[in-house]
Amino acid sequence: MSLVFDAVLCLVLLAGALGVVTTGAARPAVIAFIGYGLLLGLAWVRLAAVDVALTEIAIGSGISGVVLLRCVRALPAEPLTPAPNRMLKPLAAVVSITIAAALAAVVLALPEPAPSRAADVAAALPATDLGNPVTGVLLVFRALDTLLEKVVLLLSLVGVWALSRDPACRGRPAPLSPEPAPAPSAFLARVLAPIGVLVGLYLLWAGADHPGGAFQSGAVLAAMGLLLVMGDQIRTPAAESRGLRLLLLAGPFGFLAVGFAGWATAGVFLGYPPGAEKAVIIAVEVAITVSIAVTLGLIVLGPPAGEERP
Repeated sequence: MSLVFDAVLCLVLLAGALGVVTTGAARPAVIAFIGYGLLLGLAWVRLAAVDVALTEIAIGSGISGVVLLRCVRALPAEPLTPAPNRMLKPLAAVVSITIAAALAAVVLALPEPAPSRAADVAAALPATDLGNPVTGVLLVFRALDTLLEKVVLLLSLVGVWALSRDPACRGRPAPLSPEPAPAPSAFLARVLAPIGVLVGLYLLWAGADHPGGAFQSGAVLAAMGLLLVMGDQIRTPAAESRGLRLLLLAGPFGFLAVGFAGWATAGVFLGYPPGAEKAVIIAVEVAITVSIAVTLGLIVLGPPAGEERP
């Protein structure tokens, strides 16, 4: 039954991917993309990569899907239709099939057992006092890559804010909806947001020893913040707020500060003080989670509308 389920899931994934690329209208294509991301998350669960599945569903499908839906809403009612190129679609199909075949050939050509550093990670993990090897890899063994990922995420927000008509990026982003929130949306925001915040905090705390972590927690917290905004429970934040910008910088600069402190405590950049590795890693994850949540939420909300007038 397990093999049958995996085979059906692969077929559904292929059908979902074809649905995304063959759907003509923008909005149905984005909705199909969101559904495909959910299916892809299920595939990662079947591969025992729960951390990757959570990230795919939260970031790849959820946050990205909302951003794409907002982009679709901003498109003109009658988009320009370029002259059709009959060779473009067949060429794209051939290139895609070629890449897929090449990747399949590489995977099938791997020796048995496949090369892996999992044994090295498992052997070194007890020194960190962490139970989740994914967190160990992200925050210890490739901490520099993780630090740079947070910087890239912050640069993504800078790119969004660069679209503002105000060079100083002041004011608040435009409302997600021009109409006041209906009563059911306000009710759901009040009921679901506290539960979602608890789920996000659990993912943060459990990430040290179980699937979860800063990215997954930050995405859930960002979603709850957006839910409160859509339910008219909180106002969209002002971009020029000093406190808001400090929250944006807390993760990358906090991580960087720990990295420089590593020279004094562990003799190496991004090293952790012996005996306090887990406590420092959790503190870094807390700072990263806050920055991720605020950054993702602001990316969805869009650029500031400009300086507010009294």
